[in-house]
Amino acid sequence: MTKYFYTLLCLCICFLPSLLTGQAGSNNVQDTLFLDLEGTIQLAQGEAPDVQIAKTSYSNNFWRFRSFQADFKPQILFDATLPNINRTIDQITTPEGQDIFVSRSSMLNSVGISLSQRIGWTGGEVSLSTGLQRLDIFPSGNIMRQTTYLSSPIFLSINQPLFQFNAFEWDKKIEPIIFDEAKKGYSEDLEQVAGQSARLFFNVLIAQLNLEAAQRDKLEADSLLVISQGRFDVGKIAETELLQIELNVMNANANLAQSELNVQRSTEQLRNFLGIKRAVAFRLTPPDDIPDFQIDVDKALEYARENRSQILAFRRRILQAERNLEQAEKNAGLNMNLTLDFGLSQTSSEFDNAYQDPLDQERLRLGMSIPIADWGKTQARKEIARSNLELTRLQVAQDEVNFEREIITAVQQFDLVRNQVNLALKAYEVAQKRLDITRKRYRIGKIGSTDLNLAISEEANARRSYMSALQNFWLAYYELRQLTLYDFENNQGLLQQLQD
Repeated sequence: MTKYFYTLLCLCICFLPSLLTGQAGSNNVQDTLFLDLEGTIQLAQGEAPDVQIAKTSYSNNFWRFRSFQADFKPQILFDATLPNINRTIDQITTPEGQDIFVSRSSMLNSVGISLSQRIGWTGGEVSLSTGLQRLDIFPSGNIMRQTTYLSSPIFLSINQPLFQFNAFEWDKKIEPIIFDEAKKGYSEDLEQVAGQSARLFFNVLIAQLNLEAAQRDKLEADSLLVISQGRFDVGKIAETELLQIELNVMNANANLAQSELNVQRSTEQLRNFLGIKRAVAFRLTPPDDIPDFQIDVDKALEYARENRSQILAFRRRILQAERNLEQAEKNAGLNMNLTLDFGLSQTSSEFDNAYQDPLDQERLRLGMSIPIADWGKTQARKEIARSNLELTRLQVAQDEVNFEREIITAVQQFDLVRNQVNLALKAYEVAQKRLDITRKRYRIGKIGSTDLNLAISEEANARRSYMSALQNFWLAYYELRQLTLYDFENNQGLLQQLQD
């Protein structure tokens, strides 16, 4: 027997280093993240998929605004057709009125440069261009080779709508507001990520603390079961009390299994939100230090009106409704369009002569459209647009009231949840001391299992109440940050400085 014992001991000594190395390799320290609440939020705002979506959304709005700005700047265009060869048999009508088929073989090349500019306050457009064309007729039958140039040294064109809806003028009012909304909306998205990070952080933290409590309860339940079995064997307790202790062990096992499942689920949710691809474990530090600062309601409203994109959205919605009304009214009346063209041109078989003594050409065209009878269709459109404008004003007025009420309520609730944290912490400390004393008294046989179960239940409820109050405080704090885009703890704004 002694020989076998020494042999087993030698094998353990030989393989123990390998077993420890393998265990260390399986629990890789690099796959464990040690985070507090602030670190989790910073990690989320830097790498979370929701942040990447917010950046992409802002980028789309940025380039949309740049495109809008470019519409009001001069546009320079170079166009050319090189070459344009035509070799066909076409039907033509002779001066005598006969239709014949004629073989054609030609090449027409052209180049040009144009400069155009929109006129925002009138809704018109002016363009200036220059160009040159060359026509080559190839030999065919009795036709000899011919080359002709047509030059247009300058050509000015003005197109001006009269008494019509000017979309450019309204775009100059609305598009900058939309872009400012996007910039402030990006900051709001980051704060929304912060709030969601805090929520998932506490989900993991509470699950981990519950797991630790479940493990302690499991050890205590097993220990008390051993003591109770000894007392039952000597007849000091009844069988019903022993059965109650055994039931406590079963409940502790079930609670431990459920706690392990909750840790796994909450860890995966936080990992996915942070955009971490590899499997990791989190070691989280509870934010027990509650910051002591007061929030003034008037200041919170001031920051919200200054920073939130919703304030800009109120003004944009009314402008868009006013634009729709004006469009309906202008489209229902007299529409006129004025086109004025002036240019110089010349043609010659020689390139140099094509620019000698150019001939002027003018064209003036005024078109109009007057609705006579549409059976009330245009009037209905105007009334719909007018009704929508009034509805939008009423909705915006109500939304402004809700906007202020939401912030006032959030500030008031913030002070309440701060007090709840202090009360819940004191209750939790008392419940812990009571449970510790109750377990000691049960071990020495001073109380029964009923008092013990009651103390265990009260401690668990107090622990959940404290963690819930702590979670509610920080979630309320980050909700206030999102509602005002202001950090009251550090007294600084949260608007991101983005490129214009």
